[in-house]
Amino acid sequence: MAQGRTAPGTARGALGMPRAARSALARVAWCAAAWPVTFAVAAAAGIYFFAAEGGPANSLFGTAVTFAIAALIAAASRRLMFASVLTGALVAFIHTVSWIKQETTELILHAYDVVAFLGLLPEIERLRIEHSGHAAALFAGLAAMALLGAITYLVDSTRISRLRAASIAVVFAAAAAAAADAKGERRHTEYYFESRYVTFFYASWAETIEALRRGNLIQTSGEAQPPHLGPPADCASAGRRPHIILVHQESVVPPAFFPSLSYDRRLDPFFHSFDGQLHKLSVETYGGASWLTEFSVLTGLSARSFGGMRQFVQPMTAGKLKDTLPKALATCGYRNVMLYPMLRHFLASGRFFETAGFGEIIDAKAQGAQHANERDRFYYANALSEMERHFKTSTKPLFLYVQTMATHGSYGYTYMPEVNVPGGGPGTHPYMHEYLRRLAMAAMDYAYLRTELVRRFPGRPFLIVHYGDHHPLATQTLLGYGEDASIEDIVQSGNAAALTTYYAIDAIRYRPPPLSGLDPLDVAYLSTTILEAAGLPLPETHRERKRLMMLCGGRYHDCPAQDEILKFHRRLIDSGLMKPL
Repeated sequence: MAQGRTAPGTARGALGMPRAARSALARVAWCAAAWPVTFAVAAAAGIYFFAAEGGPANSLFGTAVTFAIAALIAAASRRLMFASVLTGALVAFIHTVSWIKQETTELILHAYDVVAFLGLLPEIERLRIEHSGHAAALFAGLAAMALLGAITYLVDSTRISRLRAASIAVVFAAAAAAAADAKGERRHTEYYFESRYVTFFYASWAETIEALRRGNLIQTSGEAQPPHLGPPADCASAGRRPHIILVHQESVVPPAFFPSLSYDRRLDPFFHSFDGQLHKLSVETYGGASWLTEFSVLTGLSARSFGGMRQFVQPMTAGKLKDTLPKALATCGYRNVMLYPMLRHFLASGRFFETAGFGEIIDAKAQGAQHANERDRFYYANALSEMERHFKTSTKPLFLYVQTMATHGSYGYTYMPEVNVPGGGPGTHPYMHEYLRRLAMAAMDYAYLRTELVRRFPGRPFLIVHYGDHHPLATQTLLGYGEDASIEDIVQSGNAAALTTYYAIDAIRYRPPPLSGLDPLDVAYLSTTILEAAGLPLPETHRERKRLMMLCGGRYHDCPAQDEILKFHRRLIDSGLMKPL
């Protein structure tokens, strides 16, 4: 054969090497690179989780889940480098999307967000309209991840045993389960204040899968429960309807609940209803998570009935509930207005309040708040101004939902030191002393609200309902807990006293009907109590709630006849008043 010529069918490249040989060398090179790349990605993942995602148990959980995912991808594809690169890209993508969500809503990514996003075109359209920049980044990230995965899949020449990869996945899944057990109950702060972007997303699949398995966000009985619940009540015969003011008294509990506490007894009447009695309210949180109480007050449902989803009920149920207190009042001609002490995007609550029936939400910015915890009188003055505007232009009855903030912690500093009010007696814990000072101001400001209602709006009837959403942290030593006890420890302890606050029914130029006398009353029944106190005909859903209230002795989620509660939930869904998912 002449020099420089090749045999038939043999191709040489620029370096004179046959293409088949070069291809074999490339496969060897990529195969040799697979293990270093895999180790590099694994090391980077481990460093990330232990540096940024919490304590040892939480970090081990995140690392083990990530390695299990990589092993499952490897078992399906038999490609080691492809599995490791794709898993690393997935972790980076979850972190980025969760960070973006936190920046826009103060909440981090939950597994149910994926379900809602994939199942609802309106969610995709809403994301595109409201957050176009973030939506573009999201889809660009998905495209980049798909491209990276495709390239890696094509060049990865490793072929590992599916059985071996599956066995590794089982080992890491077991490690993840052990770590999940070790890290214990998830704190409610993980959903917003903490930045455990990836491990939270992993952990949230448990409650999401459970909701998908049962086919509903809320716990229900398995079978349909006829008959369907009827339409809203006809309010034409309700007569003169009182204007309703509902006051969310942040972190307020009656000091009379603690016999050993020394305090100014002039505070006691603040907690009494028109009948002169103190009425107890059972709530479902301690020291924080006000949104749980808000949810129950407005929907007549227990957050605990949503199982592991309970901390997320507001964003999860936004747009899914037709049976709410504001909507019931709207059918009776009420104009619904909310004065909110936070920004409307706080914890994505604005959309929940809107879909629950509030036509107007006046948030902290709209109210001109300079501080996160303005004095109660500030919010009451804004409420009075809103009433003046309303009465000048409308004959509709008004429903105002006013939330306060002054009694919220922390209690390690003196709030408005220029105000001379009594605190606790000698020996009172400093935090409780400060709390009692703020409570004295809250009572003074409520008296101001009543006085101004009488003075500014002669002849108009008012029903005023105020309630405590949860205990302040200042009560934990009085409840027998150490100062280092966590909120979750207290909530999970089963201590009923820690979950008992109050509700009060007050009125001006109006006499409410007698109250039920159930003590304590579960917060899920407060909306029914408000409608009755206003003298309004109860919709069928609330007539059913009243039946359950009497049957269960004022209890809801822990009602002895729990099957009746679950049947009620099923009837709400079957009647089209609650979307299942």
